[in-house]
Order: sequence, then structure tokens, then C-alpha cells
Amino acid sequence: MNVGDTLPPLEIPVTRTLIVAGAIASRDYQDVHHDAALAQEKGSPDIFMNILTTNGLVGRYITDHLGPRAVLRKVAIRLGAPNYPGDTMTLTGTVTAVLGNTVEIRVVGANGIGHHVTGTVTAEVPA
Repeated sequence: MNVGDTLPPLEIPVTRTLIVAGAIASRDYQDVHHDAALAQEKGSPDIFMNILTTNGLVGRYITDHLGPRAVLRKVAIRLGAPNYPGDTMTLTGTVTAVLGNTVEIRVVGANGIGHHVTGTVTAEVPA
């Protein structure tokens, strides 16, 4: 890997099932992640994905590319536009640093209304 290399994009359909299952799996029982009527009462047009699901999808994106022996050492992400059901999030990545077996990758996850997630992932890739 070299600085400037790009990872192939990964398109993830944002389904109601993905949002609810991710919230349940991460024990996030906030109603905005599973109850559309209550989410709307709080000003959201629908339920939306939680940060732990997003974090897991970012990790999957990196390890799918780097392989099963890669170890994520640091994941630093920031959420932006919500992921609502019916949209698609496309993850892209660019290598920003390489030092020995350690690589840093800038990740962006975009959907129909903007950047859902931005951040960096530092991973160790055994030789």
C-alpha cells in the first residue's frame, strides 16, 4: 500500500432492518432507531442509523479490504447526515499514511443527503 491509494467503494443499502438490527445488536434502545412515529415526534422524518452500527460498517469496510489478519488500532469517526431507510451509503477510502506494517486510511461514507460519516482508521497489517 502507498499513500494516495484508494480502496474500492462499498455500497451499503440502508434498510429498516439494518438500522433496527444494528441498534439491537449494540443495545441501543433509543426509540429514534426503531420507532418511526416516535422519531417523527422528535423531528426526524424517519428512524435513523446509530453511531455503533456506522462504526461497525466502517470497520468491516477496512477489514474486507485489508484482510482477516488486519488489526484495527484506532477508529476515529464523526457523524454528519443521518442514514435513513431507503438510501444507500457508499464508503470510500484513501490511504493517508504508511509506516511499516501500519496504515492510516481516510474514510468517507456518503448518502443521498451528504456525508454520513467521515474519519480515519489506523490498522496494523501483518507482513
